[in-house]
Amino acid sequence: MAKIDRLGWAAGFAIESYGARVGVRVNDPGVLELLAVRFPPGWKLARAEVVDRLYSLFSAADDERARGLRRFTLLYGDVSRLTRTHDLSEALEAFESDLQLYVAASARRRLFVHAGVVGWRGRAVVLPGRSFAGKTTLVAALVRAGATYYSDEYAVLDRAGRVHPYARPLALREGASGRQTKLAVEALDGVRGERALPVGLVVVSEYRAGARFRARRLSQGQGLLAMLANTVSARRQPEVALGVLQKVSARVPIYKCARGEADAAAASILKLLEES
Repeated sequence: MAKIDRLGWAAGFAIESYGARVGVRVNDPGVLELLAVRFPPGWKLARAEVVDRLYSLFSAADDERARGLRRFTLLYGDVSRLTRTHDLSEALEAFESDLQLYVAASARRRLFVHAGVVGWRGRAVVLPGRSFAGKTTLVAALVRAGATYYSDEYAVLDRAGRVHPYARPLALREGASGRQTKLAVEALDGVRGERALPVGLVVVSEYRAGARFRARRLSQGQGLLAMLANTVSARRQPEVALGVLQKVSARVPIYKCARGEADAAAASILKLLEES
């Protein structure tokens, strides 16, 4: 850490998110605003001299790049280097991904499941899946169909098994490059959820070109395991995770399937919810 401390930091501050205290510091104060828009929803400033995790972003200035000096932007999480890149936007994406995953794993009163979430007529539809499973595309299709937006990345569950909003901008991927484009839900004529909802349906799906939507209902045990496989803190807090997920799987139908185009899948999912 001492070596990193000597890089020359000009500004920084601490935040609190879901009970985790996180610090950020930069050599260029102008970058702080770019970091702040990538904080988890609901964050707040914290007065803390000691934090649970410290991010250090050293960005190369334009004039330094022109002279060939310090051309790389460096991002550290505590003492570990997370990225070394010529592209500041790449470092910012790495920061957002690592920070949100850290908060999800460290949350003290919430359970984070990798999942998209929408609300429909007072109940939540939870769509577990890891990166590149097509969660955001499916969530966007559901929002266009009239569902309320809750999250495209994490289902945030309380101890009673209710889902809380985690309404960050949707992160839509660009074709083969995989780069993300942020899109406010309002651009889809959608609205953000504002209150916790009971789970009404869980659908574990993955995009497969040309696939027809043929959802298979899982047993309670199979459904619990499918959700547990996507739970961030499953290894760190297995008792808490199992306690919450058992409440969900005991009262909510859980389905699994491959899906084709998102709009058709969205219509099928809403029909499943209405029938359950």
